[in-house]
Amino acid sequence: MNSIGLTSAKFDKDKLRWDLLPLEVIEECVKILTFGASKYGENKWQHLDNYNDRYFAALMRHLVAYRKGEKVDSESGQLHLSHALTNIVFLLYGEINNK
Repeated sequence: MNSIGLTSAKFDKDKLRWDLLPLEVIEECVKILTFGASKYGENKWQHLDNYNDRYFAALMRHLVAYRKGEKVDSESGQLHLSHALTNIVFLLYGEINNK
């Protein structure tokens, strides 16, 4: 009840639950995007030739390095899993946008 004795209602049952998104994980992806923008230019990742094959290969390189025990990418100084997440984001973007 609020201060005048009325009960409030909010009809958000079927809406997306953005409050469930772990922002610290998303921030890891943004770190990789920021690194890439400074190295290649802003949003150049969206226009890569052989889009799916190259991002899948990059994803696998980072996952294999991680599985071999290497946590941090030597070039970027960022976590391999952050790079892997970003490559999955790129692949999903490509799937949604028919790349």
